[in-house]
Amino acid sequence: MSLAIGSAAPEFNLMDQHGANIALSSFKGSKNVVVLFYPFAFSGICTGELCGLRDDLAAFQNDDVQLIAISCDPMYAQKAFAEKEGYNFPVLADFWPHGAAAKAYGVFNEERGCATRGTFIIDKAGVLRWQVVNGLGDARNLVDYKAALAAL
Repeated sequence: MSLAIGSAAPEFNLMDQHGANIALSSFKGSKNVVVLFYPFAFSGICTGELCGLRDDLAAFQNDDVQLIAISCDPMYAQKAFAEKEGYNFPVLADFWPHGAAAKAYGVFNEERGCATRGTFIIDKAGVLRWQVVNGLGDARNLVDYKAALAAL
């Protein structure tokens, strides 16, 4: 299931790596949001993708844009992952109810119990403007995110 471009993005309120609740709606009216679902903390492709974002963070997190990464790992795993890799953006735990946010965005893999690689760009009004969903083993292209953000 994929979401329709132009529709309201599904709300979520999840715990970040520091134990704070982060709601998508908290950015409404102030920032565009890049929501990036990834399968597993500490896995090779996921680490590479998130490190790529970390290394070019100003393009994805600034006065106009907020980056949010989400997996179904528990908060303490997210904390260890973010600290080890130096992630200075919210890394959210979609742990319980397990995968609820990933399911709402149509990117939960029931067989593996994890999110697939889904990326969603949501505008300041809370409307979905761009999305791409890749398979578990297929890395994403950060250049595509930049082009989608530039088009807002």
